[in-house]
Amino acid sequence: MIDASDQTPAEGPRGHACIQSYLKTLDGSPGVYRMLDDQSRVLYVGKARNLKARVSNYARPSGHSPRIARMIRETASMMFLTTRTETEALLLEQNLIKQLKPKYNVLLRDDKSFPNILVTGDHAFPQIKKHRGAKKEKGSYYGPFASAGAVNRTLNQLQRVFLLRNCSDSMFETRTRPCLLYQIKRCSGPCVGKISEAEYAASVRDAERFLSGRSTNIQAELAGEMQAASDAMEFERAAALRDRIRALTNVQGVQGINPAGVAEADVVALHMEHGQACVQVFFIRANQNWGNKDYYPRVGPDVDAAEVLEAFLGQFYDNKEPPRLILLSNEIENPDLMSAALSEKLGRKVEIAVPQRGEKAELIDGALRNARESLGRKMAETATQAKLLRGVAEAFGLEAPPARIEVYDNSHIQGTNAVGAMIVAGPDGYMKNQYRKYNIKGEELVPGDDFGMMKEVLTRRFTRLLKEDPDRDKGLWPDLLLIDGGAGQVSAVAEIMREHGVEDVPMVGVAKGVDRDHGKEEFYRMGERPFALQRNDPVLYFVQRLRDEAHRFAIGTHRAKRAKSQMANPLDEIPGVGASRKRALLAHFGSAKAVTRAGLDDLKAVDGVSAALAERIYAHFHEKA
Repeated sequence: MIDASDQTPAEGPRGHACIQSYLKTLDGSPGVYRMLDDQSRVLYVGKARNLKARVSNYARPSGHSPRIARMIRETASMMFLTTRTETEALLLEQNLIKQLKPKYNVLLRDDKSFPNILVTGDHAFPQIKKHRGAKKEKGSYYGPFASAGAVNRTLNQLQRVFLLRNCSDSMFETRTRPCLLYQIKRCSGPCVGKISEAEYAASVRDAERFLSGRSTNIQAELAGEMQAASDAMEFERAAALRDRIRALTNVQGVQGINPAGVAEADVVALHMEHGQACVQVFFIRANQNWGNKDYYPRVGPDVDAAEVLEAFLGQFYDNKEPPRLILLSNEIENPDLMSAALSEKLGRKVEIAVPQRGEKAELIDGALRNARESLGRKMAETATQAKLLRGVAEAFGLEAPPARIEVYDNSHIQGTNAVGAMIVAGPDGYMKNQYRKYNIKGEELVPGDDFGMMKEVLTRRFTRLLKEDPDRDKGLWPDLLLIDGGAGQVSAVAEIMREHGVEDVPMVGVAKGVDRDHGKEEFYRMGERPFALQRNDPVLYFVQRLRDEAHRFAIGTHRAKRAKSQMANPLDEIPGVGASRKRALLAHFGSAKAVTRAGLDDLKAVDGVSAALAERIYAHFHEKA
């Protein structure tokens, strides 16, 4: 167990003197320390094999880098957590960094989980599908893949090769004829008996062999079957097998790098330049490249590569399963400690290596090249974005370039399936993890009341914001609001802001110009005349892109909601009506709508529907009558 020790004096010295005052209370235990400023905000989280020795280093008045010297000057108090081992301290340190996001730590900013391919294990005819999140469903998992796109491409090709179903179990149970995927030779049609259970199981085994890296034998077997079909003059079957071999070859070709001597590894390469960093991660599984992803951790100008890479590894694998081998471009400060921590997490040995020659070194070289090119593109984009934000500040009379721009839009069809959407942009471009969707809930709203919808969205947004970040120190408050609309929308938003006591957030309405033409937009601010920008002004193009992105996000959210409502089956809401009874009801009455109109005696006449269930179904659709 971790023994917690919290020492936070209310008033006292700062800097070296403050740190010095804690030394007499510390011993040589391993643990984690936190440095806090005079507002109790966490400045830095660190771990130590010996807390007293580590903290005494900070108490020295000289010999620190500029970043650490600034941090020491701002320190007004400290907190300590002792642990049994240094490994526990390392894991706790990275967990606290992710939670608290301290100002002076290296911070991994993009930390989404990765998708896997799942072959389900609780059905006679297993489904193959994309899976993200906790591995609670029964079946075999293969991954991780670098992105949803990489998974989708692989699934698309695997369907061509192995003809496994991707439909849900409920859809599988209710099919009465083959779907389109069977017609275009992407599925073997197990739902309607087009393939036996044994034959389908053989296809599942082949798919799992491929995903496990044993694809050479599969191709040889398919080639043998194709030759046998050709010899037997079964040319249609031979052509189908030929197409499956081509699809399998295409999967391997798309993967690019397929190392023969590395079965399972993450290849992690770091490139640093001008105080910025890019970490490129390649995922090698089953001797196949399952994609790569780049990360841009927050670093300081005087942080070295070893510190960046170690912090990245600790935070990256905090919520992910590490592979057996991690290949690095640079040495880290505590490789043995990191290896022990990850091994403890995985339950088996995890090796960390910095290869110098051979195939593994070539993998690192490729990842480094990608990291260098990605950082170059990122720096160019950031410079352009910074220039545009300065232009926005000048055009709209802001005191400084905005670090957070929020753009709002609504979408509906005559008031139905109404949604609101918020997108966020800043110095690094679109901040998609900050996007938000709002299902419009106001029952008193008149259908199509855009003013009312915008009022509901902004009310919900700022009510939550005032609750979550009342002191405005978490970076969640906007520096500029862009509203899709003219003077009416701007005044409505201003009224909402006044109701919440927020009157210092600038807002601009973006209205379509003459003939709703791009380039003729007019901009509205409270108490000022509307104005326009030159048609070739880069700021105009930038604002148009922001508005179009908000519109795209709102439209996409609305379409998803509308599709979900159209696909909803009223029978799904009735307790006790599962897939087989639903199928029986649909077969008897012909449609769900006919079931809703059926009489009690007609419902009792359906096979498999008891008198009690018939009464429940009838009451469900007629209780309001």
